[in-house]
Amino acid sequence: MSELELNGQFDSFYREHHRWLIVWIKGRLNCPQQARDLAQDTFLSVLIKQRINEIGTPRAHLSSIARNLIIDQYRRRSVEQAYLDALVLQSTSEAISPQDYHCIIETLLEIDRLLDDMSDRGRTIFLMAQIDGLSYVEIGRRLGISVTTVRKHFIRAMAQCLLLIEV
Repeated sequence: MSELELNGQFDSFYREHHRWLIVWIKGRLNCPQQARDLAQDTFLSVLIKQRINEIGTPRAHLSSIARNLIIDQYRRRSVEQAYLDALVLQSTSEAISPQDYHCIIETLLEIDRLLDDMSDRGRTIFLMAQIDGLSYVEIGRRLGISVTTVRKHFIRAMAQCLLLIEV
């Protein structure tokens, strides 16, 4: 398919579903501006993938993309709010540049996604070791599992972290 045909197909797709998608998103967020922004992001995602002719059920496809964008938006706001709350608790008055703030939030979002991808037990063990500073023996005792099991889950979690860093 030529680029001109693809552009025409996308233009038609956009005109046919744009208003519906805005109404669908607005029904979930109750904010017309956010609905328009997320609709644009949704169509941008479709355009980038350039597989418009493979979409069997357009509204289901669009609502799935939009739903994921809404979830990402809520996750980002939650992480940002937690970070701002943590800053309030610190006694330091250092100003953070917008670039540093953006990098910190993006890093926290990656950590959040990483933790979300771990099993419940792996996440618990990883956090107990990294945040609480507990030894494998202490974690095993608290969770009622062997040190070998703790070590196995921790190594798996660290491997996921290293893979994320390399990407």
